[in-house]
Amino acid sequence: MAFIGLLLLAAAAIVAAGVVLDNTDPSHITAFGQAIPGIHNEWQVFLAGAAVAVVLVVGLMLTFVGAGRLLRARRDLRYLREEHEESLTTLEMEKRRLQQELARARQNGPAAGRPSSGPTPAPAAPPLPRQPAGAPSGPAAPAPAAQATRVGPRSQVSARSPFFDRND
Repeated sequence: MAFIGLLLLAAAAIVAAGVVLDNTDPSHITAFGQAIPGIHNEWQVFLAGAAVAVVLVVGLMLTFVGAGRLLRARRDLRYLREEHEESLTTLEMEKRRLQQELARARQNGPAAGRPSSGPTPAPAAPPLPRQPAGAPSGPAAPAPAAQATRVGPRSQVSARSPFFDRND
């Protein structure tokens, strides 16, 4: 692809050199009713046109680069909003589960056969996934969170951020 681009650039340079060298007749150019000073030959008219074309191409390039950057920024912002919503939903579900667990523990009271003054043991953590044979050793990465689905309306106490609540 780059090779074809270089071939096209070389061909354009050869054609431009041919046009400049073959046009030596006197000429003048006017723009908006005014004569442009310093342009006396046809090759100078050609070079002025080429300079305008270069400015046009640079302007188009800057426009497309700016539009691409804007689209990428919006896409990234949309992704961050979705991720924020998902994490809030996951935290709310975890909060509800812990509240239910606490309510059950308070309702049941101390279990029979256990002394009431002893602390209650914490639930066992799920086993960590096994690493593949070629994986680097070290602390295990946390397991990915399960896909959370929205259960109900968002609670009024949830954390809100004006950055993530915008609708760009």
